[in-house]
Amino acid sequence: MAQIIACDIHPIDNLRVLAYLRDRLAQPEPVVRDWYAHWVQEGLSSLEILLSNDPHTGEYCHGDTPGLAVFNARNFAVDLSAFPTAVRIADAAAKLPAFEAAHPMNQPDAE
Repeated sequence: MAQIIACDIHPIDNLRVLAYLRDRLAQPEPVVRDWYAHWVQEGLSSLEILLSNDPHTGEYCHGDTPGLAVFNARNFAVDLSAFPTAVRIADAAAKLPAFEAAHPMNQPDAE
């Protein structure tokens, strides 16, 4: 599950790629956001299928212990309504002190 995010979503939706789309290719922000949303939704579709069909899915992705597969698509206002299991898990993880402390906006270099 973490590989879907790490290998399918993140490489083409990271800040470096988005900056290239904006700066080098001069794409307007709506086009960049559409790019981001498209690829996030593609990856999350695969993740949602895994999560909703796996008997080991519990409060988190694999049972009741949090793991690595949490996503950050909300920063780009991606429609996540098609991914209720993934959203439920991300919401549960976000309430944990360790996840809250690790949130990018809680880091000293947050922009």
